[in-house]
Amino acid sequence: MSSVDQNGPERGSDDIVAAEYVLGVLPADERQAASRRIESEPDFARLVERWESDLSPLAAAYPEVEAPASIKAALDRRLFAQSPSAALDESRGRSFLSGPAFWRGLAIASLAALALVVALPLLNPPPVTPDLRLVASLAPQDSDVHYFVVYDARTRDVGLSHVTGERAEGRDFELWVIDGGQAPVSLGVIPAGSNVHLAVGDDARRYIESGAVFAISLEPNGGSPTGQPTGPVVAAGDLKTI
Repeated sequence: MSSVDQNGPERGSDDIVAAEYVLGVLPADERQAASRRIESEPDFARLVERWESDLSPLAAAYPEVEAPASIKAALDRRLFAQSPSAALDESRGRSFLSGPAFWRGLAIASLAALALVVALPLLNPPPVTPDLRLVASLAPQDSDVHYFVVYDARTRDVGLSHVTGERAEGRDFELWVIDGGQAPVSLGVIPAGSNVHLAVGDDARRYIESGAVFAISLEPNGGSPTGQPTGPVVAAGDLKTI
């Protein structure tokens, strides 16, 4: 995807709506409306397809993660009601449930399950970093600068897709994480390019995962000389869970 000039798409335009639909940052009602437009408006559907292609490089740095088996079991419970044959089997099993053999077996199974619960954290420690992925649309703030952002907790990486806005000669865009009244934490100068990545340190990670806001400021070449934003904020947006 190439960066566009100052006459690029405005927020609310079909191009930006299609991009935010692909990224997953539209509110539920707007997403439903966009889904209906994809089915009925070929031009809008082509915009969505183009953004899917343009944003796909952001996922290149993120490894595939297999969903836990428990997710399928939960989906089955929600999607499929109990069948008549299952109800009959349940009725037939009631007499067994009232017998002493069942309760002795249940007690043994409970002890085994308790031992498994105690042993599992020792045999298979939980991952230090949660499987969390967040997205944000950093919309223009009195500017024409617009970026899409994807944060992956597993890789501690931020991927940025440049939508609109050019940095002036001798100036740089710098990405910040802002958590309430805390001092902004810099993620570094945003490299030039359509799709780029920045590493995330521990301080920034804690802010991001607690629900902070991303903001981009216009700074001197090489970034802020003070460690805090010195130029105007040109784009900002809050994070949403994928």
